[in-house]
Amino acid sequence: MDKQYNKTFWNFIFIAILFGIGSVVYFSSKSIDYTWRWERIPQYLINTEPQEIRAPFDGSIKLSANKKTLTVMPDNGEAPQVIKAFDILKVDNGDMVFEGDVIAGVDNWRIGPLTWGLIMTLKLSIVSLLFAVIIGLFTGLARISSNPALRNLSITYIELVRGTPLLVQIFIFYFFIGTVFDLDRFTAGVAALAVFTGAYIAEIIRSGIQSIAPGQMEAARSLGMNYVQAMIYVILPQAFKRTLPPMAGQFINLIKDSSLVSVISITDLSKAGREVVNSTFAPFEVWFTVALLYLVLTGGLSWLVQKLEKRLSASD
Repeated sequence: MDKQYNKTFWNFIFIAILFGIGSVVYFSSKSIDYTWRWERIPQYLINTEPQEIRAPFDGSIKLSANKKTLTVMPDNGEAPQVIKAFDILKVDNGDMVFEGDVIAGVDNWRIGPLTWGLIMTLKLSIVSLLFAVIIGLFTGLARISSNPALRNLSITYIELVRGTPLLVQIFIFYFFIGTVFDLDRFTAGVAALAVFTGAYIAEIIRSGIQSIAPGQMEAARSLGMNYVQAMIYVILPQAFKRTLPPMAGQFINLIKDSSLVSVISITDLSKAGREVVNSTFAPFEVWFTVALLYLVLTGGLSWLVQKLEKRLSASD
């Protein structure tokens, strides 16, 4: 009973703290001279405005009897333009139109720039993550190798990458390596993110492998397995379970670090946010929305990792 009471009490404290933080943010926003325009944001996520159909040249309008077909009759004797797919009619029979005038519209929805930026961020993160795991796995194994050349190469790579800022590495990959190998922006961005994250994953994998008792390798070798088989079937599965939490943190950092590729004109979520701010003059609303979208990505990844952790712990 006391335990249940304590749990309820501390949950109440938690809710009270959140309410207090929310109240501080709300009253702080009221104290600044700013007009909030949240109604401008949805169209940059999903645009439901009708797509306009414009007159291709100067001419006159001719409608069918049921008004389901619109024909633009040109003044210069060119072939008429027949339009059948439209939902909104902006002109009437016999109207004179000029090139560029809106004559009809089509009801449809289109993905807005913020959603496109979110898709690009997701694409960058997934591709970079796959290559980073591959790089980190082989580098981590080389890090504990008895071969001095492999071990020293891995140490040099890890220290070099971890000792320089990611922004500098993106510039190097795009302006130098990208120029030499003719890489496009997306490939250069993915390469920079993968190489940068791979160095951290290598250290995570190295620490996970070294945390396994040496007797595990000895037992596997005594059963007739060679080194590679023992590593694949015995050591790495155990190390993976132990390294999952720090690995998840590194994956989340990768998603957030992907915002830096906007400096090489990749329209990810951050760059899309800047472009929307320039067109709406609503910086607070846009950046709060961008932060929420990043939170959705990282929160979804954290949830998946937690589910995986529970499943792996249940299998022990």
